[in-house]
Amino acid sequence: MKKKYMSPDKYCDEYIRYLGIAKTERRSYAESVRQLKAKGFREISSFRSLKAGDKVFRGCEDRTVMAAVIGRRRISEAGLKVVGGHTDAPRLDLKPKPLYQKGGCVYFDCHVYGGIKKYQWLTLPLALYGTVVRKDGSKVQVAVGDGADDPVFVISDILPHLGKDQAAKKRDEFFPAEDLDPVCWTTGDADAKPDDRGSPRSKLVAYLKKTYKIDDEDLLSAELEMVPAGMPRYVGLDRALITGYGHDDRVCSFAGLRALLDAAGETPSVTASILMCDKEEIGSMGSTGMQSSFFENTVAEMIELQERGAKDIAVRRALEKSTMLSADVTAAADPHFPDVDSTGNEARLHKGVAASKYTGGATKGGASDCSPEFIAEIRRIMAEEGVAWQMAELGKMEKGGGGTISQYMARFGMKVLDMGTPMWNMHAPWEIVSKNDCYETYRAYSAYLRSK
Repeated sequence: MKKKYMSPDKYCDEYIRYLGIAKTERRSYAESVRQLKAKGFREISSFRSLKAGDKVFRGCEDRTVMAAVIGRRRISEAGLKVVGGHTDAPRLDLKPKPLYQKGGCVYFDCHVYGGIKKYQWLTLPLALYGTVVRKDGSKVQVAVGDGADDPVFVISDILPHLGKDQAAKKRDEFFPAEDLDPVCWTTGDADAKPDDRGSPRSKLVAYLKKTYKIDDEDLLSAELEMVPAGMPRYVGLDRALITGYGHDDRVCSFAGLRALLDAAGETPSVTASILMCDKEEIGSMGSTGMQSSFFENTVAEMIELQERGAKDIAVRRALEKSTMLSADVTAAADPHFPDVDSTGNEARLHKGVAASKYTGGATKGGASDCSPEFIAEIRRIMAEEGVAWQMAELGKMEKGGGGTISQYMARFGMKVLDMGTPMWNMHAPWEIVSKNDCYETYRAYSAYLRSK
């Protein structure tokens, strides 16, 4: 008997709502945890033991979360089924000392996060999101740019009438990364020095103190991000596409979350779990990235709650017995750019979720290269549930390439297959996915987590 799934319209409406909230990885974490708790998931620290059917999650620094429905078979015996994606996205981060005055204007000094085309961020309305932590540990949440009456922030560019010299430069040279700084204040005494009373910068600092109860020094312990302003929308008169910021990779992470929530009312044979991690766009580094020990530590915690005093070898064996769908997007063939497609091996919009046996560039560098045995197993699951899917590569050899978290999970010895939503405009401020492909991604993850 085929499993029940949410309808396509309801699913995509829920995804659009989530994407509009999850403008940063912290906001994604908060919304994901809210949904998990609403379905009865509890923090791992609240359990004294774990039994089949228990719903558990563990977070890390409000940015990375793992959640699971405990299966009938012990984790040390059967491993886990994992759907793992990331919730960080390319953006502009404010530097630790982000305010500077130039020509009577105050700018946010920014640092590029992840791979972007710099020109795509010019002249766009931008929003500011993040967290400021004072010395006493209290936090101030900042969200400016998406409210109905909010101001936005913009990086200015030279007019075409005076842009002859700029136009002669190569794409990556005509606008320096150091100048990707949005204007944030323009009023005050333009001739005054930045720290003088009445200068634009001093007026901005006074505004921050009055509005947010923070000062310059508090910005040293802040995580503030510039992201495109505006909510995700349907595209085209047929409403068959969705555009928004952060599809890569929240379209897959949300699908994994929704799939696990589907499984919450069941007791699987093998523990069903998801990862929604941070830092993939900069190499999965740091304590919240998948090169950290967060995943294996969480698995160890769950095994300890099932088998008190379990040895380290039990964790290692469980990881080797586990399987994973690395939930990350891939490039969809764009009719405007056919020269980069790997003919016959490219993903196409509306054809369903795309599986990639390997990622990397011309030499498969950085790929985990999935075994044909696991691919055959996934083929069976997709066929049984009637999931629309396609096999694809990320473009022609020597045209580029990309990677996911699969290599960092495959190092445990588990079987890993990259499987995610095809996309246009990857890493642009506004990315585009197919409504049908979003839905089939969700169905694929749900079928996998709930399969026997």
